[in-house]
Amino acid sequence: MGREQPVREEPPVSDAKMEAAVLYGKENVVVEAVPLPPVGPGEVRVRIRAALTCGTDLKVYRRGYHARMIVPPALFGHEFAGEIEAIGEGVTGWHIGQRVVAANSAACEKCFYCRKGLPELCEDLLFVNGAYAEYITLPKRLVKANLLTLPEKLSYEEAALVEPLACVVRGMLETDVQPGDTVAVLGAGQIGLMFTRLCTAAGARVICVGRRPQRLRLAQKMGADAIIPIGQVEDVVQSVRDQTEEGRGPDRVIEAVGLPEVWEQAIAMARKGAVINLFGGCPANTTARVDTSRIHYDEVTIKGTFHHTPQTVRAALDLIADGTVPAGEFIEQRASLADLPAVFRSLLNGNCAVKVAIDPQADPTGKW
Repeated sequence: MGREQPVREEPPVSDAKMEAAVLYGKENVVVEAVPLPPVGPGEVRVRIRAALTCGTDLKVYRRGYHARMIVPPALFGHEFAGEIEAIGEGVTGWHIGQRVVAANSAACEKCFYCRKGLPELCEDLLFVNGAYAEYITLPKRLVKANLLTLPEKLSYEEAALVEPLACVVRGMLETDVQPGDTVAVLGAGQIGLMFTRLCTAAGARVICVGRRPQRLRLAQKMGADAIIPIGQVEDVVQSVRDQTEEGRGPDRVIEAVGLPEVWEQAIAMARKGAVINLFGGCPANTTARVDTSRIHYDEVTIKGTFHHTPQTVRAALDLIADGTVPAGEFIEQRASLADLPAVFRSLLNGNCAVKVAIDPQADPTGKW
């Protein structure tokens, strides 16, 4: 991966600062000076060139926390790409200035679930936050498992889509979409749109259900054969079934919204013998009702898919690099780090951009 470089000498931690977004609670994000993260043995510090907003971050902003990923006060953001700025003792195979992208977590490789080949369920899954910042230091475990070199032709913005796409790639594997299948994708956010693209690339016919016209137009651009605008149909379940052969329902259903009532719709609309992937994570302590006859007599398979693996992270980067997933189409707005609080307020109040690319090195735009 390139020649090794000596460790960059660090100024005293107390004197070294950077700008970063700190989540303090519900709808409370502040961009402020924080200590520059030091670089320990086995670690790598990355100068962030692009960080992307995402639906998960918006949920975290709205709720003020994520039980598994981030508890305030904490540095915020997890989709990013940049260049190596400093290298810790013992790190080999990387050099300063190298263009890289990283996933936001790494498994321990030792626990019960890791030994079972289920790293996404690791009992000590290490999450890394802090993408909305000038720099981020990646721990040894993540450097080993989920730090990747960027192909020269990829921009930082495009590469930053790797983490959410890696989750979708794993969802595709779990859903087992086959050529000729009819797939209903519920939700036209970033995840639903990526599922739409990968399902069409797999040779499936896709019905995309969404609320916002702009997102549904993008779903068509991603290959959706039919779109169903929520609010313009009386019965979403029946409307989807009407788009399938003899009204039986789709072969595969992917729920990418994360609401109990949409989980219930997903289960209700599938044909007999279908696979239903309840991909969207619902709020804590919520429940969804299931018609037991669907599972027993109709033999539907219901499953969930959480997170990514090192294999799907690498596959996602390949899909972006070869153009299968046109990452640039997802990035609809751009802003500086200083603009970030205003960006999240706008996303919460109706801005329907799929992705906003944050450049921590840019001057404030003044438009937010």
